[in-house]
Amino acid sequence: MGQLTLNLIAISIFTVTMGMLVGPLVQIPQAVPVVAIALLAGIAVLDQASFNGTIGNLLINGLNRLSGDERERIIHHEAGHFLIAYLLNIPVTDYTLSAWDAWKKGLPGLGGVQFDTSDLEATLKTGQLPAQTLNRYCTVWMAGIAAEQLVYGQAQGGQDDRQKFSILWQQLQRPIPEGQMRQRWAALQAKTLLEKHQDAYTALVAAMSADTPVNDCLTLLQRHAEPTASTAEV
Repeated sequence: MGQLTLNLIAISIFTVTMGMLVGPLVQIPQAVPVVAIALLAGIAVLDQASFNGTIGNLLINGLNRLSGDERERIIHHEAGHFLIAYLLNIPVTDYTLSAWDAWKKGLPGLGGVQFDTSDLEATLKTGQLPAQTLNRYCTVWMAGIAAEQLVYGQAQGGQDDRQKFSILWQQLQRPIPEGQMRQRWAALQAKTLLEKHQDAYTALVAAMSADTPVNDCLTLLQRHAEPTASTAEV
């Protein structure tokens, strides 16, 4: 079960439990909180089983959208992914900044930058993954974390990005300590690129804040930076 759904269940149970404690004071029947807990748990299980956690994502994300600061952090995070993908020649096909926007476009999860990963998938089918390809994708996945660290001093998001890396690393059957070192290296690479292309990053953040279409964002980046061929090998 997704972490967001679990958090939603925990919050709901806490709220209902408090209702049970104060219920007698306001003459609420004891059965009402119990039924409410069962109903919320049932909805959460159904959400995870049938909708892949979409309902929970929408609810939590809707609460987060009440905070302008949270939206700004998300934009800076996703702009990091977008710019580094562009610089490393990984095609960006779309982006969304909330679970609601992702749901409207038929995309899973909380939203974010969508990449064309066909070259990675084709390479994995051969059983071989060149270091250059691995480095490029690792750097892009860690770019959101690097962007938050650069702008805010620390990262709050990035759990999904680390999970994508972990899934790939498990497929490669590589040692966990090596994977942790690779993540740190990739985050440093991404941060270095963001600092080098600060003007492009700032312009992209402004464009994404205005929900600028992905093709216009790419045109904007072409005026500020040229893609690079590869990343150095760790």
